[in-house]
Amino acid sequence: MIVAFSVTPLGVGEDVGEYVADAVRVVRESGLPHRTDAMFTSVEGEWDEVMDVVKRAVAAVEARAPRVSLVLKADIRPGVTDGLTSKVETVERYLAR
Repeated sequence: MIVAFSVTPLGVGEDVGEYVADAVRVVRESGLPHRTDAMFTSVEGEWDEVMDVVKRAVAAVEARAPRVSLVLKADIRPGVTDGLTSKVETVERYLAR
């Protein structure tokens, strides 16, 4: 499964990068395949391990912010691995035509 999620602290002002970095640090330390871009962090693995990472990432932000917003989108597709890479490679092949 791939989960794309965004954790945003609320009530801390406009500069939230330091808080978001706390969440991304949790993902990176998880050892699961992941990618971070300007809007979301995607992480790939089994249901329980991915949801545990999301929960811990939210907790990291929640520890310093009075309120947290979580946006989550999941691609649940049993038997598929390396989807973070293969999905992008498929699109790139079509673009190269």
